[in-house]
Amino acid sequence: MRLKLLGIGLLLCPLLTFGQDSLRKKKVKILPVPTFGYEPETRTKVGAVSLFALDFYQDGLTRTSNAKVEFNYTWRKQSVFEIEWDYFFREEAWFTKGRIHFSKYPDFFYGIGANSLERNELLFESNRVIVDIGQFKNLGNQLFAGLGLRYLSYQRLGEIPEVPIYESLVNSETLGLKGAIFADTRNNLLNSTEGKYYLLELGLNWGDRQYTQIKTDARRYFSWKQNTIALRLYNAFTINTPTFYDYAIMGGDDFVRGYFFGRFRDNNLSTLQAEYRTHLVWKIGGAVFGGLSSLYPDLDSFTDRFRPNYGAGIRFLVDKEGNTNLRLDYALGTTDQSGFYISFGESF
Repeated sequence: MRLKLLGIGLLLCPLLTFGQDSLRKKKVKILPVPTFGYEPETRTKVGAVSLFALDFYQDGLTRTSNAKVEFNYTWRKQSVFEIEWDYFFREEAWFTKGRIHFSKYPDFFYGIGANSLERNELLFESNRVIVDIGQFKNLGNQLFAGLGLRYLSYQRLGEIPEVPIYESLVNSETLGLKGAIFADTRNNLLNSTEGKYYLLELGLNWGDRQYTQIKTDARRYFSWKQNTIALRLYNAFTINTPTFYDYAIMGGDDFVRGYFFGRFRDNNLSTLQAEYRTHLVWKIGGAVFGGLSSLYPDLDSFTDRFRPNYGAGIRFLVDKEGNTNLRLDYALGTTDQSGFYISFGESF
């Protein structure tokens, strides 16, 4: 079980005012929030995150782009620095997205598979570098296609027990080439209330091992008055055996809230998530969500074990013009798993 507590404290009220008034009508909006938190594997941590809303063209034809810069430092001298972006060029003729991640960070390992055991828990640390960049062409009607590159480097710090279950915890370096096609008619990338997003991605990876990854991501949004229902069906399939750090992982803020990211990992993941969002009062909204997920080594094992997750959250509107929320979610899973998340924008 991972406990994650992030605080925004007294900064929230001035942030709400700053986000709506001082930055109104500007081409670049910056929403900064200092963070602090606690996790069993890191102890206390402090840091900062800034969200950039980018509207350079203001032509009515180009959706608002966004970027995020985040840094955290822990009492155990662990650090994380990450940059992410989703950027539309003029009239959405092109689109680029990417992520650059550097960290020295601890993680728990329990084994491979949906039935990995708590008694195999091992705390280890690693240096990690992740670069994932894609460039896509608009083929018309908001249908995009393009290529991307992935680079992953993981260097484990320290020794591990000489037990077979831990043999997969090896240093690795992987270079990947991916191609993707997707349709994206969402009205807002950070807080979608209408539209759809359908993705098909094929990735080829070389390094210590050669393997192929296929990902599909289908999202739909339905809204009425001040209510929204969001649905997501996500699948990640791996052909051949990936490096340990590139298995499909169930958990974290992006996919299955309520599970520690890394508690369960295997070749394939399928998850169906649903969320209901509504306005409550003033700049505050609420949400309830849940889902069902399967993590499995091959298609024959798809129905062997499904794991549920469910939770609720609060939304604070920090930018009325861009309809951007600060999100606080608490989620539960099985086997005493839970998680607390704070982020700009919705999980999906």
